[in-house]
Amino acid sequence: MVVWSSDERAIITSLWGSVNVAEIGPQALARVLIVYPWTQRYFGKFGDLSSVAAIVGNAKVAEHGKTVLGALGKAVKNMDNIKATYTKLSKQHSEELNVDPDNFRLLADCLTIVVATKFGAGFSPAVQAAWQKFVDVVVSALSKQYF
Repeated sequence: MVVWSSDERAIITSLWGSVNVAEIGPQALARVLIVYPWTQRYFGKFGDLSSVAAIVGNAKVAEHGKTVLGALGKAVKNMDNIKATYTKLSKQHSEELNVDPDNFRLLADCLTIVVATKFGAGFSPAVQAAWQKFVDVVVSALSKQYF
């Protein structure tokens, strides 16, 4: 069980309140697909992913990025029970989609880069520490079904 300090809760809630899901989600997923091209194998039905421009301009990538980031909002609302919140999603990614759980970490890293870029100086070391703890718990929860 994760213990959150009141400062960590406030930081995560405040940061999340400033995140534009429709902007950050597509950017984070596109970054994963560009930087780690082997992750594209899970998105065969998304059409053209042959170049940076194709990925960034792909409506299905953008839509799924919003979906992924929207699901992260559930963790913000359920910080005391993130693992239970993601049980069904973990099972789906493990059993139905056969996603390599290392990809959750890659997405978390890319998301952190996009958020840090967006918020600049507002993404201070203290904010990053709380955010990193948060995404680590989410990655662990999504990976739970695999182990």
